[in-house]
Amino acid sequence: MASSTYSFRDQIVGSLLRTKRPDVPLGVAIRNTAAVVLPLGIGMASGHTAIGLGIGAGALDTMFSDQPGPYRQRISRLLLASLAACLASLCGFQLGTDLLPMLAATLACGFFGGLLVVFGTDIARVGMTSMILLVITAAEPIPRLADALGASLLIFAGGLLLALFSVAAWPLQRYGPERMALGGVYRGLAALARQTAHDHDDAPALTDAMTGLQQTLLGRHRAHGRAMEAFGVLLELAERIRLELVAIVETHAEPSMHATLREDTAQVLEDIAAALDAGESPARADLALQQLRAHQDTQDSGVMTIHAHALSGQLAAAIRNADWAGSRGEVRAAHAELRLPRALRGSAALATLRANLSMRSVAFRHALRCAVCLSTALLISRLWQLPHGYWLPMTVAIVLRPDFAATFNFGLLRVVGTVLGLVLTTTLLFITPDQPWAHLALMALLCMAFRYLATAHYGIAVATLTGTVVILLSFEGVASGTAVVDRAINTALGSGMALLAYVVWPTWERSRARSTLANMLDAYANYLTALASPTHRDAHREARTAARTARTNAQASLDRMRAEPATPASLLELASALFANGNRLARTAMTLEAFVDERGQGQNSSEIAAFVMHAATALHEIAGALRDTRRPGALPDLRTEQRSLCSQLDTLNDPAAAAQLERISDRLTDNVNTLAYVVGRQPSVPAG
Repeated sequence: MASSTYSFRDQIVGSLLRTKRPDVPLGVAIRNTAAVVLPLGIGMASGHTAIGLGIGAGALDTMFSDQPGPYRQRISRLLLASLAACLASLCGFQLGTDLLPMLAATLACGFFGGLLVVFGTDIARVGMTSMILLVITAAEPIPRLADALGASLLIFAGGLLLALFSVAAWPLQRYGPERMALGGVYRGLAALARQTAHDHDDAPALTDAMTGLQQTLLGRHRAHGRAMEAFGVLLELAERIRLELVAIVETHAEPSMHATLREDTAQVLEDIAAALDAGESPARADLALQQLRAHQDTQDSGVMTIHAHALSGQLAAAIRNADWAGSRGEVRAAHAELRLPRALRGSAALATLRANLSMRSVAFRHALRCAVCLSTALLISRLWQLPHGYWLPMTVAIVLRPDFAATFNFGLLRVVGTVLGLVLTTTLLFITPDQPWAHLALMALLCMAFRYLATAHYGIAVATLTGTVVILLSFEGVASGTAVVDRAINTALGSGMALLAYVVWPTWERSRARSTLANMLDAYANYLTALASPTHRDAHREARTAARTARTNAQASLDRMRAEPATPASLLELASALFANGNRLARTAMTLEAFVDERGQGQNSSEIAAFVMHAATALHEIAGALRDTRRPGALPDLRTEQRSLCSQLDTLNDPAAAAQLERISDRLTDNVNTLAYVVGRQPSVPAG
């Protein structure tokens, strides 16, 4: 459990020491590095070093737009990043000599680049790199339009080269990204199957992975063809298998039987994942499924057996479609129902921008901060005539983020990383031969390390980036020692400016946390409402995805509050309790969905639906009370209704189903009542 009080020292120590496993495949780091280094090497060998520098700089600028996803998505994203880099550099080259036009350009680029955060991380990165190139190229103005256009086109060519490397494998493995994404989810399902216990306070497993897979397979840039139809079915089957695995944990079956089922299921899922990764027939998965079914035939344990048979049917369907040889009619019928859920569909770009042109919008406030800070940093660098002063506004563009925690972390790690880079680069240049080709090889190693480690530890990545850029500039005649020292000074000033700007005009997460958590509870209520109609599976999928998205937003809000100073401890306690109990509710709802999908509601269907609807009504009222900072009003007496429902379930001909429904209804009642209690004692509730 995270501490409920803010500690400046803990934030510094945590930022410096917190690491993650690198999530960038080594092949991606190598191909990105090749796009930067090869043009420079060819330019040096042919006597056109300046051309190689321009292309390499363009590839370096667009490097982080090479993200996982379908090939169509990659190429469109990289083309957009390359075009933005070209236009920003052309503007910088042409306006760099005139201060007032440059200030106008930084105001416009800062505002619109900052506003792009409304479209997500990938597009926001395009805005940030555009700001960086604008101020860098302005430091080396080119008065003649033709020459400026030529230099900008070299930067554009670097982005195109990197895009070409990114999609070069398309003819050989057309569906590679989709298969890898599916394989990752099925491997995650195998890990979930092997878990002997689940912490009900945690969010259900694979939340982010399932959302990412939906975007990959059903998003606007998805591929088409028979294989994609099978992939769409595999996506839906992954959702069904995940529901069954959550439900099986709640059966409290005999431990040895439970362990056997978990291990057999995990083996089938791992074999499916391996087949998807390799693009091969899942023959081993079929053999593992036969073993699972053989164990099922020797055991009988009521509800556990029902879930096990449903699970084996879903695994069999997954194996058929992993082989891309399922019935065309079956695949197409299932695919016809699959669309990207509404919760993940983006609205029209102009409509989204218009909706955020308000002081209440976090993106709008961030855009204003970017515009003012970028222009102020440029003005200071010009008025003080700072050596290599463009690093000051460049650092501001990199460090300034929409929230305090990210701005603080990026600023701190950028300063520390730059100092480390100064030491690292000085040492490496001292021990390597003073030859251009030796420096190029060293730059390649540092560039690859930067790309590979950027998501693992930003400070270490910045240290390698410092060396990459300093060596790159040395090919233009910039002394390496001077460049590193100037970068350190300007980086410290730029990071301080970004953090100061946020403190002067903040957008604290605590001001909107209640609304975000209330949206999560409303999404859970809508999920329960959908489950009250067991035949509407499309509605189940839509509501489940919306609840997953709302839960992810709530988790991000809670994390940001924990990293902000002056967040009231009572609000953190409230948010933590709501999120933990919301996770318990999510598991209960997933168990209920698995039940109604397998059995329907059968007898007493109207009573069961009425009980679930009353639970949804109570959740909506609790969400409204949280949003309005008040105690919940009159709520349905769910405990009395649950007892009444259980007495009616005794008349069912299926005792196992009655027992499972009794457990589910008891947990649902407890979940909703606990949330009502937590919101009822929230801070700042007016006396009634």
